[in-house]
Amino acid sequence: MVSLLQRWLLVCALAMASSVFALPDDGPRVNINSASAETIAEVLDGIGLIKAEAIVRYRTEVGEFRDVYELANVKGVGERTVKLNEARITLED
Repeated sequence: MVSLLQRWLLVCALAMASSVFALPDDGPRVNINSASAETIAEVLDGIGLIKAEAIVRYRTEVGEFRDVYELANVKGVGERTVKLNEARITLED
């Protein structure tokens, strides 16, 4: 007979496994090389209008992003935020 603790551990293990093997986000995507600050803020989690404006300013001053993780060079945007949004970010249309 399976104890309550064993059932709970199995449920926890299955929940963790499903998050590890989750499929990429099929939600909206945004091209950070061409989108407006408003669109970037709307699509990316953890990016408000102020950070989105900083992204647009960065690409205007430095040039287009060549890699998704280059977004972490923008002040206020960390690698964790990029990783969280990686499936939503594109560099081309």
